[in-house]
Amino acid sequence: MTSARPSRKQARRDALFLLYQTEVTDLEMKDLVEGQRLREGYGPDEFTVAAVSGVLAMEEELDAVLGAHSTSWSIDRIAPLERSILRLALWEIESESTPPEVAIDEAVRLAKRYSTDEAGALVNGILGAVVRDKAAAADEVEPDAGVEEADADA
Repeated sequence: MTSARPSRKQARRDALFLLYQTEVTDLEMKDLVEGQRLREGYGPDEFTVAAVSGVLAMEEELDAVLGAHSTSWSIDRIAPLERSILRLALWEIESESTPPEVAIDEAVRLAKRYSTDEAGALVNGILGAVVRDKAAAADEVEPDAGVEEADADA
């Protein structure tokens, strides 16, 4: 019998649940994965493993970016579920595994489904600010590159 492969939405939800559980329990990751296998009937897929590993490896960097874009709350004052959603979405954006618009939309959907509409607005606001700043920074870098190329040709 082969196990079912989850959709990307399901894999993202699985990653969120694993990340959230690392925040609120003392369980080892192998125990959390086994719990998922028993509960869902399948283990984590490649995306889930990559996302959870990536978020855990980049947690400090992700938190620094999120904290810089959260105008009302420090990252440690944001509830664990919303913090896990933000980290996951930012990892997806930073790793370029998901287009920013899709990562934000899915993060808002998860926040609204598992928390509140207000949480969805918080997630949308923070991630939107991150993406706007990244786009502005990319726009600033691009004209300089053209000037250097023109100077090199002269």
